[in-house]
Amino acid sequence: MSGPPPDVDVVVVGAGVGGLAVADALSIDRSVLVLERRDRTGGRLHSVVRQGVGLDLGASWFWPGERRVAALVEDLGIATHAQHLDGDAMYQDAAGARRVQGNPIDVPSGRFSTGAASITDALAARLEPTVLRTSTTVHRIRLGSDRVEVAHDDSLTTAADVVLALSPALVAHGIEIEPELPRPLRGLAATTPVWMGAIAKVVARYAAPFWRDEGLAGAAISHSGPMREVHDLSGPDGEPAVLFGFAPLRDGVATPTEDELLGQLVDLFGPAAGAPEELLVADWRADPATSPPGVERITTYATYGHPAYQEPWGAGRLHWASTETSPVAPGHVEGALAAAERAVRAIEGRSGTDRPTEETRHGHADAR
Repeated sequence: MSGPPPDVDVVVVGAGVGGLAVADALSIDRSVLVLERRDRTGGRLHSVVRQGVGLDLGASWFWPGERRVAALVEDLGIATHAQHLDGDAMYQDAAGARRVQGNPIDVPSGRFSTGAASITDALAARLEPTVLRTSTTVHRIRLGSDRVEVAHDDSLTTAADVVLALSPALVAHGIEIEPELPRPLRGLAATTPVWMGAIAKVVARYAAPFWRDEGLAGAAISHSGPMREVHDLSGPDGEPAVLFGFAPLRDGVATPTEDELLGQLVDLFGPAAGAPEELLVADWRADPATSPPGVERITTYATYGHPAYQEPWGAGRLHWASTETSPVAPGHVEGALAAAERAVRAIEGRSGTDRPTEETRHGHADAR
């Protein structure tokens, strides 16, 4: 594989849905390089496929009125289906588990039938092969008056703009920025929580959706078990049959064991819940490409969509584009797309005079 280009119009850091949406929009008439630390695209959109249906280990839902998601799934031809709602819910506390009439937990929402990662897979497939580089870590960004230098692994790429499509806390912890961000902005980035960063997502796949046969929705709220929420993650018509839960992780507390998780599911849904065909646990706290150390202690969610993220910094060349920076639907896929839209708008609004010509590209290559 040839090395990365020494000079491009835009470097995007992060190949989640926000970063890939930026690249998809800008690569039409600009040179773009997307750098991703993981060995895959998608970021917190991460799915495994069973029986042709995606089991989401990260983001699962989209919601009524989220126009950007709706437009994107239509554009990409992504199949969707409605979240299962029918049946009674369960409630669990120190006194035990009990049935709640109706389902006051779930609300109408949509699911990506082949998994949320089908969105990022499709976006990545639209890019030229030279645009995307996985297994590549950005460690320094140097902002100049007319160009930005991005150091990654043992390479250096310069650009007119850099888009940070990863959580601000991860930027603050893992990327050296020169000159330093102003103290208020640096402090804001370091204290903005990572959406899902302190969560283990638990996915249990069964031979059949037995809970539906018993009139249950597969939804539960717990104040005593490791999973605080449980929902039905089954595919269309209940195939494959899947339950999933969110297990918040606290400082110094290990990820729940398989016995603890299955024990809770049995308490909520009966003996059949203890024998899944497959149990998957995604501990997002343990993923260094998602969460900085101590992520569970970063809890000031009021920082989401902060005004400081709405404008580029560093002579207008450094742009924030993660879901945490969006005032619209922060934490959702829609929020990531809104942040990407903002970055694209800012970059497209720049004068074209600072975009590299063939002569300047050649000069930068010689200088290296």
